[in-house]
Amino acid sequence: MLKIETLSALDHATYLQKKEIADFLFTHLEQYGDPIDDIMKCLDYALDQAVDKGGFTVMAREGNQIVGAVVMNKTGMSGYIPENILVYIAVDASQRGKGVGQKLMKTAIDMANGDIALHVEPDNPARKLYEKLGFTNKYLEMRLKK
Repeated sequence: MLKIETLSALDHATYLQKKEIADFLFTHLEQYGDPIDDIMKCLDYALDQAVDKGGFTVMAREGNQIVGAVVMNKTGMSGYIPENILVYIAVDASQRGKGVGQKLMKTAIDMANGDIALHVEPDNPARKLYEKLGFTNKYLEMRLKK
């Protein structure tokens, strides 16, 4: 049976809790992922109690195993930059097509205060889910790496 769990700074997440989420995301983000250290930094930001940080995670579990996870960071801005950025979402390949991603996203949308931005590769199949939930493509993102 699928169980949805949330974690925020108020929950005082332990290193082991963050590591479990990071390991899951690292494995299941596949070609859309980041190095484990970057995922841990994102979780530290989301689950830290510092005033200038914040966010939350939403996880789907089947038994004791994470089968889906979302990480949302607060941006500290509003209006011209959305208040939240959905940094990571992944669903275990064995659970895809069963509505797990939609449950995670709906929970994350309900938990977020303000607007939400996310980045998605054009070929990522999750793009259809985001569009179904009301996300639109207003901009082409460009980055300069120094």
